[in-house]
Amino acid sequence: MLLRKTALALALATAAVLTITTPAAAAPAPAPAAAANPVIVVGGLSGVAVAYEPIAARLRADGYRTFIYQLPGLGLGDIPASARAFAGFVDQVRASTGASTVDVVAHSEGGLVSRYYLKRLGGTATIGRYVSLGTPQYGTYVANIVAFLGLGSCAGVVACQQMTIGSAFLADLNAGDDTPGAVRYTTIRTLQDELVRPTGNAAVNDGATNVLIQAYCPLRVVGHLGLVLDGTAYTIVRGALVDGPVRPNCVAL
Repeated sequence: MLLRKTALALALATAAVLTITTPAAAAPAPAPAAAANPVIVVGGLSGVAVAYEPIAARLRADGYRTFIYQLPGLGLGDIPASARAFAGFVDQVRASTGASTVDVVAHSEGGLVSRYYLKRLGGTATIGRYVSLGTPQYGTYVANIVAFLGLGSCAGVVACQQMTIGSAFLADLNAGDDTPGAVRYTTIRTLQDELVRPTGNAAVNDGATNVLIQAYCPLRVVGHLGLVLDGTAYTIVRGALVDGPVRPNCVAL
């Protein structure tokens, strides 16, 4: 009898532990419904499409219809011209998927191209969510960009000139509301960004959700190019695409 009671007590204790600990385990996020917006990954300066396959693959694995947009001329030319070309790509994606709106995950210069489309080309009618990764929303010290990418000086590189702090392009883009329309805006930045200096310039105003990775994960080291590869950054992207709270997974691969 004593043995039976002991065995029963152990069984009940084990069940209680399992009941307590199982919900705390991180469950994989459910794949989005088929009706979720398609996602366009917008590349940055000198970013070839294949460089964005890692983040595109993560999105596809989570169930998103995902497309990659490589900037015309690898983003070296006029940003408004790139935005006009991007507008055509958005229309193509909407036509091919039957979706009325798409979401955008944009890296570096791609975030400026997308924002220009939203603010100056009527894009707020076709974009549901805007997520930027290391975008110099308010400019950067151009010497960092050109030195890092091996482009020499800004002479002749129009986009480089336009991303200079205080440029006429940025003055126009940042005049008035940073976040027009009903679009949900999220910016993601990292303290180790080699190209966006100061790193605070990767944030926008007027109601956007601005996420500094190290504010949640102080030991996480993520560079500018690493933003499209890093697991923690992706958990922020994934949360933004479902309008979830900012809860980065600091140990995500």
